[in-house]
Amino acid sequence: MTTLTTSPSAAAAAPGGTPSAYADRAAPAPIPFARLLKVELRKMFDTRSGLWLMASIGILAALASAAVVLWAPDDQVTYETFAAAVGFPMAVLLPVIAVLSVTSEWSQRNGLTTFTLVPHRGRVITAKAAGALVVAVAGMLVAAAVGVVGNLVGSALNGTDAIWDVSVSDFTAIVLANVLGVFLGFMLGAVLRSSPAALVGYLVISFVLVPLTMTLAAAQQWFADIQPWVDWNFTQSQLFEGLPTDGEYWAQLGVTTTVWLLLPLTWGLWRLVRAEVK
Repeated sequence: MTTLTTSPSAAAAAPGGTPSAYADRAAPAPIPFARLLKVELRKMFDTRSGLWLMASIGILAALASAAVVLWAPDDQVTYETFAAAVGFPMAVLLPVIAVLSVTSEWSQRNGLTTFTLVPHRGRVITAKAAGALVVAVAGMLVAAAVGVVGNLVGSALNGTDAIWDVSVSDFTAIVLANVLGVFLGFMLGAVLRSSPAALVGYLVISFVLVPLTMTLAAAQQWFADIQPWVDWNFTQSQLFEGLPTDGEYWAQLGVTTTVWLLLPLTWGLWRLVRAEVK
């Protein structure tokens, strides 16, 4: 029987005793950001929850358009009516997708795989934020396209002229409002890192605080005076009425967005990049 031996010098040809064949191998190139963005966008929709969310948006948009055609008065069959009917389900449900895009890394334990393949969490979170921005803008573009079709069909069925009553500036304001709404969901996902908790937080901020603050503003003049500076829902909702030209409004939007979105998001991202992934 023949015994094979390995020369110690061959094994120690590279620092740390690594064979030279491995030492000469070039380090793999980092994953391009475009690929990360593509993966994060796909992860938003290829899960069961994402698929049903998108299906529900499409179903609600179709039902809303049909309702406008069937029951809206002739003078209400306008582009604005169709765009609002289609855009409302998207404005409500797209932030949920932003929530799940962040919390799924912890609640579904995807982070063990994601942060192993891409150890730099900041790049992954940046890709998720860019994906949320793409989804928000694309959602409003789809709503605008469906509104065009609905307006043409509705006016043809009613025998009236198509009315185009949404300007470019109005549409820009609606897109901005939708982007802010989506990043509300993104912020809650980053801060709470739990799908149930973040979704409850989104529902409370969007649908519970609104009537409460409206009631308080109606009952207390002091709160009505400061509401534009402290109530993010109040300032954000004004964008759906058109693009404001008042400088004071933009200052109010900047203050409320900083307090309600930017500061919590910064704190959440700081914790997120340091949190233990289990």
